[in-house]
Amino acid sequence: MAIYPIRTFGDPVLRMGTKPIKDIDSTVHTLAQDMIETMYNAPGVGLAANQIGISRRIAVFDAQDELGPRVIINPEILETAGEFEQEEGCLSVPGHWWEITRPAYARVKALDLDGNEVEYAGEGLLGRVLQHEIQHLDGGLLLDALPKRARKKALKDLRDEALGFR
Repeated sequence: MAIYPIRTFGDPVLRMGTKPIKDIDSTVHTLAQDMIETMYNAPGVGLAANQIGISRRIAVFDAQDELGPRVIINPEILETAGEFEQEEGCLSVPGHWWEITRPAYARVKALDLDGNEVEYAGEGLLGRVLQHEIQHLDGGLLLDALPKRARKKALKDLRDEALGFR
């Protein structure tokens, strides 16, 4: 197993959409296991492949329930409902947390490591982590979910931090 360095804000790979996975072979299985190990080592509850510099449509997550870590390949959001605001952070923007408003419920379909279609649906952490990781796979960051004024302040804070002003 390998633990990958996590790409952070400013790395262009985080803004690129990922490519679908066509064949689920041993390379994909190894990547998934390495991603789970990297996610837990960080520590985090989700990790998208582009966060470790791999532009493929695969993510892992652990919604801290009895099901443990899961892998979603080529996921797509089928349905969202409601609205919920909660403090949210990201492994690619370490040390920062913002109040993020997302749909309270999400239903997602994807493939598992055996190539079977699976669906995950829920509220709370499950719904949030599914949306967060798919946002990464689409080339987005949680900063994109902030209202304009809050996003502008967050970007200024991140710039100042990168320049050593904080």
